[in-house]
Amino acid sequence: MVKITTCMSMLVLMLSAQFLTAQTEKDSLKLEVETRKETANNYKQVTIDNLTKKKEAIILEEKEKLKTAVKEIQEKEDKGEITPVEAQNQKAEAAKLAAQNIENKTAIIDNSIALAERGEYYEVNTGPEYLGVTIGADSGEENKFLGVSIFTDKTENKELKYDKKTRTDLVIAFGLNNAIIEGEGIDGSPYEIGGSRFFEIGYMWSTRVLENSNYIRFRYGLSFQYNGLNPTDNKYFVDEGDETVLKEHSSNLKKAKLRMDNLIAPIFFEFGPSKKKVRDTYFRYSTVNQFKFGIGGYAGLNYSTRQKLKYKEDGNRQKDKFKNNYNTNNFVYGLAGYIGIDDMSIYVKYDLNPIFHNADVKQNNISLGVRWDL
Repeated sequence: MVKITTCMSMLVLMLSAQFLTAQTEKDSLKLEVETRKETANNYKQVTIDNLTKKKEAIILEEKEKLKTAVKEIQEKEDKGEITPVEAQNQKAEAAKLAAQNIENKTAIIDNSIALAERGEYYEVNTGPEYLGVTIGADSGEENKFLGVSIFTDKTENKELKYDKKTRTDLVIAFGLNNAIIEGEGIDGSPYEIGGSRFFEIGYMWSTRVLENSNYIRFRYGLSFQYNGLNPTDNKYFVDEGDETVLKEHSSNLKKAKLRMDNLIAPIFFEFGPSKKKVRDTYFRYSTVNQFKFGIGGYAGLNYSTRQKLKYKEDGNRQKDKFKNNYNTNNFVYGLAGYIGIDDMSIYVKYDLNPIFHNADVKQNNISLGVRWDL
């Protein structure tokens, strides 16, 4: 009897445990289903919200484009380039085009919203960050229950600024360098014309000045430059306290060069035509293959001056480097200008400050070369 009772008790316990296990698995499965349904519903709402915002952005963008087009047409009418009747026809045509663009573009968004409301999805760009989902299909790794897969992409389809007034350029310039001597012409310069050179590299911003034209650009930036002077007649620079003078070297110089390193802030007004390129979501002014000229100036600091000498002494090659102020002015400023086509131009600059302070004869640095805006 005891054995029968024990067996019955064990059977009841086993059945109870099996029932509890089955109930737990059922509850877990139900919770997973509800969680995935909630995720899908949340995703649906996010998708619809993003599509709605994109639709509003499209309408606003087309209205702004229409406003710009109408303004340009009105300016042509005011200048007498077109008659009032032609202006009215062009305005009507621009309005018709804007309406068609809005209708066609928003129709795509409306259809995507309708799909999302039914729980069906198609990969649609909703802005700089877009979402994608697959329901009841292979996500690429495995078949999941309800197959919900959400992904984002922040690198593609980044929205462009409709009107970008400022651009940036890397500026490189190099060429011949020399000095204008007070009371002398360029022929009276004590420096080699071909051996004295300059180099400049910097970063510049270019901002459109006028609202509806790119004919005038304001350019500003920061540049490193060095100006080199190579004396003639076997001479080199000698610092005699308050004054720097040229003296003949005791050996036969192969090279004597004074180099002045400057950090400057150039400022220019640039003039020239450009082509306006209008796209669906933005417009830009292009100066590719266009004539340009700029006029302006610069100011900055001379932070380093050094002299390099190369010569032979007793049959041995000698190379001397002297880092000294050589009484050069610490503050540099001057005028500059350029003229050219596309990225390349002829470049000239002239220092208004004397090269050496306390010098008996005033000398001003002048440079002529080529310049690239890359």
